[in-house]
Amino acid sequence: MPQRFSRPPRVRIGLLTAVFLGLLTGLLPSTASSAAVPAAAASAGTFRNPLNSGPDPFMTHWNGNYYLTSSQGDRITMWRSPSLSTLATADPITVWTDGDASRNKNVWAPEFYRFGDRWYLYYTADDGVDDHHRLYVLESDRDDPAGPYHFKAELAPPNHADDFSIDAGILQHNGRLYLAYSGINQYQHNGLNIAPLSSPYTVSGDAVAINAAGGCQEVREGPEFLYRNGRTWMTYSTCDTGKPDYQVWMMSLPSTADPLVPGNWHQHQGPVFSRADDRGVFGPGHHAFFRSPDGSEDWIVYHGKTTSAYTYSDRTTRAQRFTWRADGSPDFGRPIALGATQDLPSGDPGSGNYWINDDGRSSGPGGVAYGGAWNSGTGCATQCFWGDDHWSQAAGATATFTFTGTRIALLSVKDVGNGYAALSIDGGPEQWVDFHGAIRTGETLQYLSPRLGYGQHTLRVRVTGQHNDRSGASYVSVDRAEVHVG
Repeated sequence: MPQRFSRPPRVRIGLLTAVFLGLLTGLLPSTASSAAVPAAAASAGTFRNPLNSGPDPFMTHWNGNYYLTSSQGDRITMWRSPSLSTLATADPITVWTDGDASRNKNVWAPEFYRFGDRWYLYYTADDGVDDHHRLYVLESDRDDPAGPYHFKAELAPPNHADDFSIDAGILQHNGRLYLAYSGINQYQHNGLNIAPLSSPYTVSGDAVAINAAGGCQEVREGPEFLYRNGRTWMTYSTCDTGKPDYQVWMMSLPSTADPLVPGNWHQHQGPVFSRADDRGVFGPGHHAFFRSPDGSEDWIVYHGKTTSAYTYSDRTTRAQRFTWRADGSPDFGRPIALGATQDLPSGDPGSGNYWINDDGRSSGPGGVAYGGAWNSGTGCATQCFWGDDHWSQAAGATATFTFTGTRIALLSVKDVGNGYAALSIDGGPEQWVDFHGAIRTGETLQYLSPRLGYGQHTLRVRVTGQHNDRSGASYVSVDRAEVHVG
């Protein structure tokens, strides 16, 4: 067997950033049957992570749709879909860009809440200098989480008016609103703070610092809240988000207690959501909570990585259901492997999407045929769908997927030894895609086709034998295709 390199993607030409951000829908399965079954039976009630290629997700379900945001850098983008299984292929909606140079760079961690008949979108941004990050809020022009929005205010507690601050979260407690965020305090540069609000856009007093535990000294960030069983539960992320040990910890507060008294917060020991090496999940954190469409289930949305390397890349949005313990505390369980098949939230209408594995197994009408020299094996383990994939660096070798639907997404592992592939739909013009990655990462979207008329189509992947100057070889890897039918 030829030497196996760690593997790859970034689009060379044609695959637009906006498409890459709006892609990935339910992406893989680990609990499906090995035999081909009708798409409706296999896929209608399930989905697969990741849901989005961005980090720092926030999501809610409202009026028949899921709404998702994640950090995009220079704008605030939202995705809207009636089903979790089609969220990642929803068209991205740019809900905010800013011409003010003091606050239009490094736009992070947007979150949106409905108060009255308006939506308020909270985010952090700077002028290009990280320590200049500040908190801001937008107000919608109408009762629609997708906007349009107008700028409303900067949020700055008087005692931290000129201090670094990120990751706004809104605490609703005893009929009052509070701003929780990560910023400078006596405990950390990125420490937890809570300040009172007199309206969704007005800070009405000083922030108090919360001395939260976290298993490391670096950060306490991304505070989020749950309300159940006579307590308010505050979860937050700790450690550097670039590390595999980025994780979620928790404190709680009696429902009648004052949240501005630090001593009222009870620390729960140990992480409540952390890395799962055996499932290939590292650095799970910066999360939010949402309810199923029928309101009967609780879900967590978060970002995680498929690599234990210290990197800020490879963070993708995932979701899974959580439950409650007998003592009234939330039980988040362990992060589920990327691509594991999960039941959709209760009340979710689902879709007919299905998958085609690299070995030809499929949950719908489709398959894959290879031409030329290809290798196959199970060495990629949790980084691959069903634990196996195909790879080749033989120029001219092809993998041709036949599918019935309206769109196809191709996923595989990024690696340092990967090169360019040429992809074409139905024998049309080829688009070159770079499968190389600076580090090896799994289950990455390499290509998302344009929307097609419903029917039978083909996607051909051709090994070009070429690679960029940073790559050590010209391998192209094939793991799985996800087919969309609607």
